[in-house]
Amino acid sequence: MLTQLLTFIIPVTLLTITPGVDTLLVIRNTNRGGWRDGAASSLGICTGLFVHALVSSVGISLILLQSALAFSLLKFVGAGYLIWLGVSSLRSALDSRGRLPLTGQGPQSTIFQPRRSLAEGLLTNVLNPKTIIFYMAFLPQFIDPAGSALQQSLLLAAVHFIIAMVYQCLLAALVERSGRCLRNVRVQRCLDGLTGSVMLLFGLKLAVESR
Repeated sequence: MLTQLLTFIIPVTLLTITPGVDTLLVIRNTNRGGWRDGAASSLGICTGLFVHALVSSVGISLILLQSALAFSLLKFVGAGYLIWLGVSSLRSALDSRGRLPLTGQGPQSTIFQPRRSLAEGLLTNVLNPKTIIFYMAFLPQFIDPAGSALQQSLLLAAVHFIIAMVYQCLLAALVERSGRCLRNVRVQRCLDGLTGSVMLLFGLKLAVESR
């Protein structure tokens, strides 16, 4: 099992550091409410990994992949959520009222809402059908048929959880501490506009791409 874990760490680390929706959400929310917002979002994202591991281990993912209707419904829900996040970011970019500079202390804490950040992270991960496909295709390669599929899947998800949390929290810290530039309200609005546009495009692409 140790050899399998070491082999698992390399590809899952590469997957984690590859920019995608999770990365965009952490950057977006760190820009919105500081490091705590980004870290809470990361916690939600990484918690979703256990949902995928559980679903994969009991075979529900296989049902989703084999059922065009179930897969399409999941795909459109996930796409709709990404589009909603993108539109929200674009609205924030166009409206500077109530935006506070990211100084790292004081007024910033009024922006941070832990439940909102956790929910956004969790939903972004759980509603992403590509994550289900990845876990369904990737995890079985590291599962020993002689052992418990559920326990092994959760263990691998825990390894992925640690790697992703460390990376995304470091990313959030980097975004928050990247200097005066990102604390400028105008730059924050530009970043909101950029991440919102990319999320919107991700959502539209997910909605229209073939199974």
